[in-house]
Amino acid sequence: MKLLNTLAPAAVLIALPSLGLAQDEPAPGFDEIGPYIMTTLLFLVGGFLVFWMAAGFAMLEAGLVRSKNVTMQLTKNIALFSIASIMYWFIGFNIMYPGDFNGYLAFSITPTVLEPVGLAAADASLDYASVASDFFFQLMFVAATASIVSGVLAERIKLWPFLIFVVVLTGVLYPISGSWQWGGGWLSEAGFSDFAGSTIVHSVGGWAALAGAIILGPRIGKYKDGKVNPMPGSNLALATLGTFILWLGWFGFNGGSQLAAGTVGDITDVGRIFANTNMAAASGAIAALILTQIMYKKVDLTMVLNGCLAGLVSITAEPLAPSLFDSLWIGAVGGVIVVLTVPMLDKLKIDDVVGAIPVHLFAGIWGTLAVAFNTRTEISEGVERTFSQQIGVQFTGILAYGVFTFVAAGVLWFILKATMGIRVDEEAEINGLDTSELGMEAYPDFSKG
Repeated sequence: MKLLNTLAPAAVLIALPSLGLAQDEPAPGFDEIGPYIMTTLLFLVGGFLVFWMAAGFAMLEAGLVRSKNVTMQLTKNIALFSIASIMYWFIGFNIMYPGDFNGYLAFSITPTVLEPVGLAAADASLDYASVASDFFFQLMFVAATASIVSGVLAERIKLWPFLIFVVVLTGVLYPISGSWQWGGGWLSEAGFSDFAGSTIVHSVGGWAALAGAIILGPRIGKYKDGKVNPMPGSNLALATLGTFILWLGWFGFNGGSQLAAGTVGDITDVGRIFANTNMAAASGAIAALILTQIMYKKVDLTMVLNGCLAGLVSITAEPLAPSLFDSLWIGAVGGVIVVLTVPMLDKLKIDDVVGAIPVHLFAGIWGTLAVAFNTRTEISEGVERTFSQQIGVQFTGILAYGVFTFVAAGVLWFILKATMGIRVDEEAEINGLDTSELGMEAYPDFSKG
């Protein structure tokens, strides 16, 4: 009896929590919160993979510039990523995703606000993902856009004018044009399709870089007496490492753009995107490898690296719908485009140090047009869009992004040139930007390249 008297109060205490829970609303099950959790996780994993692309761009550029300019490229890459992070938080994210707006412009100075600490399921918007993860994922794309500009204008641009350009590009220009499609703007309403950004990210970076290259002019000695003088990079091992890092990061770039992972269909589609992305990269590299052997009688590694990247850019506008065979030929065309357009730019005396304009602009245009071969969009409910209709809409989007970005970037470059100058002087360029602009060298124990 004494034992029962002793245990009775303990049994009541143990039962009390259960009795209280029975009166509360039942906790949401995984069917309700699972899509939110899995999509948030997709954004976080995809986001840090795309973040790793920042290292890829840095290594690629460091390997393709001459040794006397390596430190400058590394400085620009870490600085531009940091600037993009701040500007996209400050105004960019809410310009690009404004909610209800006129479809063309929603400019307001509204910094991004995250969810409170310890958010309860009852207070979360379970129909999508966390704001923090969405912001983090989208931020990585704007940083990639700025990286494209960095490589094209290497070896002769001043640091601070370039960084001021990045402030405007990442905070204003990219978010405005991005809102036209991904923010539910006028191109989205028209049926334009760009799954992960062949145009919205890559060609925007390419157009901004092209405007800068034309206004900045070529490097000293690049074009002389009607000849193109090659200026080999400092470290092809670094350039190759950078390419593999970009290839890896691209799985997050395209896979995360599925924007959902809460169903069997969504997560299976992410796997399909991974496979198609890899196939396009491989075929772009092989196409460049074969074509350089045919054209130059020797394989050009830098062309193979850029052929791989062009294949990735080409499949980015639609990495889900194609079959593996479709991905193969779409990526291969991208690799061919690079090999054919690099000498075309040289004929026009447009100096692109790393070959980013052929990779990101020209292959980006091709990939956006190629969407029409595997279109999944609709004109209206239940009515499929034909090839000719879709390619017309795709061309409209390409033209809109090209005109807006090239003109706006060109005006900004002209203003910077007129007010503070954008190019280093001749002596500084010859000696290298590492010592003239930064006072340090990447390889101090070796002679300058």
